[in-house]
Amino acid sequence: MKTVQLHNGTLTGEVRVPGDKSISHRSVMLGALAKGTTTISNFLTGADCLSTIEAFRALGVDIAVEGQDVTIESGGFHELVEPKHPIDLGNSGTTTRLLLGILAGLPHHVVLYGDASLTKRPMNRVTVPLREMGARIDGRDHGDKLPLSIRGGQLTPMTYTLPVNSAQVKSSILLAGLFTKGTTTVVEPVPTRDHTERMLKAFGVEVNREGNDISVVGNQEMSGTKLEVPGDISSAAFFLVGAAMTDGSDLTIRDVGLNPTRTGIVDVLERMGASINVTTTRYIGDEAIGDIQIKGSRLKAVTIGGDDIPALIDELPIIALLASQAEGETVIKDAEELRWKETDRIEAVVQTLSKMGVHIKGTSDGMVINGSEEPLKGGTFETYHDHRMGMMIAMASLLTEDPVHIQNPEVIDVSFPTFFNDLESLTN
Repeated sequence: MKTVQLHNGTLTGEVRVPGDKSISHRSVMLGALAKGTTTISNFLTGADCLSTIEAFRALGVDIAVEGQDVTIESGGFHELVEPKHPIDLGNSGTTTRLLLGILAGLPHHVVLYGDASLTKRPMNRVTVPLREMGARIDGRDHGDKLPLSIRGGQLTPMTYTLPVNSAQVKSSILLAGLFTKGTTTVVEPVPTRDHTERMLKAFGVEVNREGNDISVVGNQEMSGTKLEVPGDISSAAFFLVGAAMTDGSDLTIRDVGLNPTRTGIVDVLERMGASINVTTTRYIGDEAIGDIQIKGSRLKAVTIGGDDIPALIDELPIIALLASQAEGETVIKDAEELRWKETDRIEAVVQTLSKMGVHIKGTSDGMVINGSEEPLKGGTFETYHDHRMGMMIAMASLLTEDPVHIQNPEVIDVSFPTFFNDLESLTN
């Protein structure tokens, strides 16, 4: 079993994080649906995003990858073909849910499967509304778990109110709406990450938003375009927290995405009293990009829940670690979705941080963490086959007296292939 050993320290210097995972997924999907050439720079070549590329290659799309540059040649969605074999989606929930929306509207029969973890994850959040639009989807557990069989065809437009605050569900329905003969509307009670809407516009699709309603009209022409993927703020979050909770740290992260539906981690750091400065340097289409400087600070506890959650759901594991170094009791609530990620992240975080000596308890929809100035305990820790758990453990090592050994650290490659090299270059 592969392991990596880490020691305590502070973070100083500058770093650029890999391309945004959410935007990388969507850039390939929409580039494959658009007619013409799409070029993508700073693409995240992690395992999940490569699963998206392989899925669309199986659908007949010509996709070339050279380093972090991707070129897509497509005749448009009318030219997509029925794959000869089932499509392996690995561990990528994003690929699965968004691809289901696309396949629902194509006149093909496609079978999707994934690894042991993805196979356990329920897909009913998207299969239920897609069936209401006319999709024929069969699978295990009442047709809501992989492997799934999709027989696509003509869909009926609909208005759908999200029962959970999920950008993946919203995106899946909007993508399905592209294959209807009318207007499809998604109503989101709380704004979720809006990369799909912004990117659809970049490909020439008219997207309308009125209050909480987002609408697309079907059968719009999509044209290939040129895209640059900003740095992933969800990856940057680990270094931001590492610097904020260690005295003497002074770190700058360059060229990171600052989409307001994704900057919840910045808001939480500010509320906790971190010394943080955010500068927008430019825009890539509708997406803001910039630099974040952060220094070690004394932190205070906060309550995180409700409207906070959609903008930082992926950052909650590292925020739990941050809370262990804040004065007072931090409460994380309304985050039951964490139980349906690559692992049950509530259970995994509670078990891991408890082993490190953190005063933490799990709840049905979150965690309660009591901060302490006591050093954390080192030891050997598992990643639960979850990249965000692996990076959280690595950042905790900055605070331990004894070394930290991480089992199966390669899972971090899913979203941050250069993570350990970057961590080593910044640690003093």
